[in-house]
Amino acid sequence: MARRPVEPPAICDLFICDVFAASPKDDLGTMEHPIFSLSTKPDRRILSYEHNGVSIEVTPSVRGRATIHDKDILIFCISQLMAALNAGREIGRTLQLKAHDLLIATQRDTGGDSYLRLREAFERLAGTRITTNLATNGVEVTSGFGLIESWEILRRTRGGRMISVTVTLSDWLFRAVLGRSVLTLSRDYFGLRKPLERRVYELARKHCGRQPEWRVSLAVLHKKSGSTAPVRVFRAAIRKMIEEAQLPDYTLSEEPGDVIRVSRQGLIEDETAIGLLPPFDPDVLDAARALVPGADVYALEAEWRAFWVASGRPRLTAPDRAFLGWLRGRGALGA
Repeated sequence: MARRPVEPPAICDLFICDVFAASPKDDLGTMEHPIFSLSTKPDRRILSYEHNGVSIEVTPSVRGRATIHDKDILIFCISQLMAALNAGREIGRTLQLKAHDLLIATQRDTGGDSYLRLREAFERLAGTRITTNLATNGVEVTSGFGLIESWEILRRTRGGRMISVTVTLSDWLFRAVLGRSVLTLSRDYFGLRKPLERRVYELARKHCGRQPEWRVSLAVLHKKSGSTAPVRVFRAAIRKMIEEAQLPDYTLSEEPGDVIRVSRQGLIEDETAIGLLPPFDPDVLDAARALVPGADVYALEAEWRAFWVASGRPRLTAPDRAFLGWLRGRGALGA
């Protein structure tokens, strides 16, 4: 039976951020490559990066390069757009959001200083310029752009605190949303306060995928992280990260030869081994992709298996139909 062609998403001029339970989403491009600064001080150095045919140059403004904590704004915007897209709503690259909602969603304090830091983050995001040949939504064009095109405070309190803000994303980032080139993050990501922890989590989430583990040399991890620390200092930081074990969903360990192993936590591996829940056929996974376009179906499969175990392993006459039914409910919520 021929598949019904997928209709392109409808585009509107202004998108209102109003999905309160949107799952955190991050775009694959900035998860893979070190766009954001890991420094806690203004970073005004020009970053030049090349890896596997991708070249990126990041030029900061006088206020410094956008930081990985500034990226929370983009994650919030992408999450809102993807939730709306999955629900069949019109979306646009100009978004209107409430500053308080953004702070709550990204687990930040809502005191007066937080609004000032939010404004500074908008300024760094708009001022940071990127030149790259990195493709989004299947389009590879060498171009220069800001992480956001513009932002504007629409309303303030009497004390000057921002209430409502509009932000226009770059075409490059909006294409990533339209192409559903995103992955779901753990909500605990926002609880990671150390920049390097956030960056290593991004790389773990991007590279593990369905794999139970990912091995990477310390040298490559150092390069992909964007850390400017010497390798010996970076190695010490990774060893401390291994000891503290704070990353959501992943465990780090060190292997001989300066190799770091990243393992997924909570994998349901014994169920398939003992035949209680056999692996799904490829057509089941294709049906899952059709239900939740752009989602990481392998991660969702693992989450469903964990849900099944936590529910007491009820007897299932048709695990594939149970999985797809669970996904239908998830898809309605923008999972």
